[in-house]
Amino acid sequence: MLNKIELRNFGPLSAVAWSPLGKINLIIGGNGSGKTFLLKAMYSALRALEEFKRGDDPRSLPEIMFEKLYWTFQPEKIGDLVTKGADSPLACNMSVDDQEFSYSFGKSTERQISSLENKIPPRASNSIFLPAKEVLSLHQIILKSRETDQTFGFDDTYLDLARALRQATTKGKNFAEFAQSRGLLEGILGGVVEYDDSSGRWQFVVGKNRFPIGVTAEGVKKIAILDTLLGNRYLDTHSVIFIDEPESALHPHAISQLLDIVHMLADRGIQFFLASHSYFVVKKLALIAQENHFSIPVLSNVNGQWQSGDLQNGMPDNPIIDESIRLYKEEVGLALK
Repeated sequence: MLNKIELRNFGPLSAVAWSPLGKINLIIGGNGSGKTFLLKAMYSALRALEEFKRGDDPRSLPEIMFEKLYWTFQPEKIGDLVTKGADSPLACNMSVDDQEFSYSFGKSTERQISSLENKIPPRASNSIFLPAKEVLSLHQIILKSRETDQTFGFDDTYLDLARALRQATTKGKNFAEFAQSRGLLEGILGGVVEYDDSSGRWQFVVGKNRFPIGVTAEGVKKIAILDTLLGNRYLDTHSVIFIDEPESALHPHAISQLLDIVHMLADRGIQFFLASHSYFVVKKLALIAQENHFSIPVLSNVNGQWQSGDLQNGMPDNPIIDESIRLYKEEVGLALK
């Protein structure tokens, strides 16, 4: 799994150093603080390592890393990813299973990453990025825009996910925790989401009734994506899952159930990185950490500075937490009047 991540002059992230990392890791901060950017930076590096030397792909790792950055962040040139006003290059250093991977480049870089070092062996497992927006109703549009039209719009996190969902669900024995998680996920859904080959569309199936995915609730589609990736074996016990805003389109009870499933899957080996600005998500994960004596490293953006901690030790200092407490005190004050 990922052990550490260090970034310098990477877009809005002028300096981030986060270690040690755990099986579940949380990034919290307000809108525009760089949470999603950090998730994408980690994902693009890990996914490049996974694509390297896979199948008959002849590309070198620097070529794969360039394309991953280009199609994930979609700048005019990748040198534009360097923090504006920075005097030194963009640099990324990451450790996977205590083996190092790093690259760097300057503002003038267009198509080639000349400085890259890798000691991480090729990975057989898959990482995946689950964006805040659902993708099932846009599945074919995403694939066409990237695979046929090759245009900007949907970045590589969407394309990789659309391709992963294209794999058919596999019957037969699965990891016990995966099978249990799928049962719990389907319990939250109240049905199952299936791909219909004849129409080329996803459908929500409840008993004998089938509903077009476009008229299905956003939360149902979000849960269904994770269920599908467990069912089609795209994910295994060495996978890494990045989830942007797990709270998006889910009611509080469903969020709580989903995070319990995340904990179950993390116990089996999957590593998670979640970015959120929800007090409810932070509180639920803190309870999981403290009740199970389970380390959940947290990276918190406070007044533009990144601070690390562990939810096993309690709730972190953060404006999100402060505002939630302020509203609670205000409510109590009104009740006592």
